[in-house]
Amino acid sequence: MTNCAVFLRGINVGGINIKMAELRLALAALPLENVKTLLASGNVVCSSDAPVAEVKALVEDCLREKFGYDAWVVVLDQPRLKSIIETCPYPGDDKATHSYVTLSSQPDMLDELEALGRDLPATELRRLSPEALAWLAPAGGTLESPFSKLSARARYKSTTTTRNLRTLLKCRDAMA
Repeated sequence: MTNCAVFLRGINVGGINIKMAELRLALAALPLENVKTLLASGNVVCSSDAPVAEVKALVEDCLREKFGYDAWVVVLDQPRLKSIIETCPYPGDDKATHSYVTLSSQPDMLDELEALGRDLPATELRRLSPEALAWLAPAGGTLESPFSKLSARARYKSTTTTRNLRTLLKCRDAMA
């Protein structure tokens, strides 16, 4: 049995509203165990005998069928999530800046984002793994930050999702 973190893209923002209790029930009907949701922004931890790629496909199909939207998720197993967190050089809690991690199901898209992001003014990036890129944003200015605007482009919608480092820590802890 593998512990996994599942990160949904774009729910409870932009018109796609899903109650976490309904999400938990829908996913519990899949071959997943110990399904827990965290926060209201599409973070799930669970266990499964299925490989990570199969968990991704199962969850996306379930979300499309049950909630009727074009769903995309990134799934990380427990060791990978732990490694990403440990590799991140940025603080989990700082009053001046917020630490974010953009996760991707397609490392080549993250390669592209990283290359474009390196050319942005006042942008600090650190590649943590093939599927994770960390970056900083000033407190209160995340949505206006150049990298946030870049990563929000439609081109990256189906392959990336971004989480605050604190959220990743909560997911890690929920799997323990």
